[in-house]
Amino acid sequence: MTIQTAPVPATKPEGDAPPFPVAIVEELLRLLVKAVRAHQLYMHNNPTYLRSIELLAAGFNQVWTHTDEIAFGFTETEFRWHDRAVLHEASKSADSLPWLFFKDGIREVKILRGFETDELVKLLEVIQRARKATQEDDDLLTMLWEQDFVYLRYRFVDLAMEGAPPLADTVPAETRSAPQAEASQMQESVVSDTRAGVVNLEDFDTTLYFLDDRELDYLKSEVSKEYSRDLRPSVLSVLLDIFEAQWDVAVREEICTILDSFILHLLSAGQFRSVAFLLREVQVTLGRAKEMKPELRTKLESLPARLSAPEALSQLLQSLEEAVDLPPQADLTELFEQLRPTALATVFAWLAKLQHPMLKPLLENAAARLAGQNTAELVKLIASKNAAVSGEAIRRSGGLHTAAAVAPLSQVMTDGDQPRRILAVQALKDIGTPGALQVLERAVDDTDRDVRVAALRALGSKAYKPALPRIDAAVKGKRAREVDLTEKMALFEAYGALVGEAGIGVLDEQLNGKGFLGKREDSEVRACAAMALGKIGGHRATGALRKAANEKDVVVRNAINKALRGPG
Repeated sequence: MTIQTAPVPATKPEGDAPPFPVAIVEELLRLLVKAVRAHQLYMHNNPTYLRSIELLAAGFNQVWTHTDEIAFGFTETEFRWHDRAVLHEASKSADSLPWLFFKDGIREVKILRGFETDELVKLLEVIQRARKATQEDDDLLTMLWEQDFVYLRYRFVDLAMEGAPPLADTVPAETRSAPQAEASQMQESVVSDTRAGVVNLEDFDTTLYFLDDRELDYLKSEVSKEYSRDLRPSVLSVLLDIFEAQWDVAVREEICTILDSFILHLLSAGQFRSVAFLLREVQVTLGRAKEMKPELRTKLESLPARLSAPEALSQLLQSLEEAVDLPPQADLTELFEQLRPTALATVFAWLAKLQHPMLKPLLENAAARLAGQNTAELVKLIASKNAAVSGEAIRRSGGLHTAAAVAPLSQVMTDGDQPRRILAVQALKDIGTPGALQVLERAVDDTDRDVRVAALRALGSKAYKPALPRIDAAVKGKRAREVDLTEKMALFEAYGALVGEAGIGVLDEQLNGKGFLGKREDSEVRACAAMALGKIGGHRATGALRKAANEKDVVVRNAINKALRGPG
């Protein structure tokens, strides 16, 4: 790594032709900007991120076909190569790559062949850290120095000295030998401003240096804090304080109108923290304001409901989904915490189609909070005509063990489509109340095979004894021989889990018994009977299994061996 503090050499005359096409370098920098953005947005195992790194490395390889090194100069708004602007970003913000390098004194970067394989990701990490750095953190120059790059070299200038005249020229020769003349000149250079409202420091202190550097730095930092302070919450607090203190109806109506338009303005400006603050403080004001007319209370209560309305919330989520850079997660979390129960359907619908990797977890948390606090709304959404909303409501009803959901889930088992019936089976199993298991028992005779299998497995795992007569009839009847292997296995396993030792005789007969002319049951039934005996366990069940230990049928023998080994 080369570090030089000498001035950066002048760029080549503009008339010099570059050694290879400018378009190659412009494409390289375009890929660099995309890779920096991907590094910021995605996890490092994300396919989009990995693809951006591959493309950037390919861009460097394209350059290496013409040269072994490439150098870029920096201005406030441009990357320059051979005195040509190859990347221009007019904004002087943390997102501007030219400004990020320029503001910390870096004036030239040289990249050597091999950088793209060994040090590319390190540079992306440094850029990400520098963008997030505060005044207390290291600058970009220090971060580059810490990484000890081998294939990246840079020149920088001392910002304190950049553009300063030589020390000998800062004071005229004639005044350096005449201290009294210097003081006289200094006094004459101070122009007294006697305009009204203008503070003259000489009125307060007669010394030339009445503040030391530490005090001046403190004043500068406090002024900077004051100018950077967000005044919106203060303005909103003042309006709500006036609403609370002033009982005049006209004043309160005007404040309601202002706040109503203010929400739209803040949302469109992306000031989500301020919106959350307003909606939170409105609830406080509703509890404290006295002598409030019903129509005014309704207006104030409608402010939080506006954000939760389907149209407004859908537009907000659409804009966030399409945004390249999301607002801070803390701001979005605060905003989503203000959503009302009416937002639950919209949130469920968007969860099914949301793709943004950073936005989806935040919306998931909001959905969990709303569903947990508003079970009545959650249960109502089970009957929604929107399949995505209904499915999400079914899943969350099961996860929350919502007993009130049993009735609408029963209706889903009767009228719902196959995917929702399967979801309902899982939800009824999770709820696990006697009423839920009764609905599950009826699902054993569902028209769809997958639903029947799911119901049988759920009843077996819950050891729901009242379902035994229905399952016993199926095992002993034609159904056990007519259904496919998957359903046979689920049927016999549920039977074994519910019947206990009382069913060993039936299963022993199916496994080892012989019918007319010595004919046995088919292989699948015998294998399933063996698995059920293994499920029951115990001395008698093991004895029935060992009677068929020398079975020649491979399917049956494998099932017997597995049953004898037990659950492990």
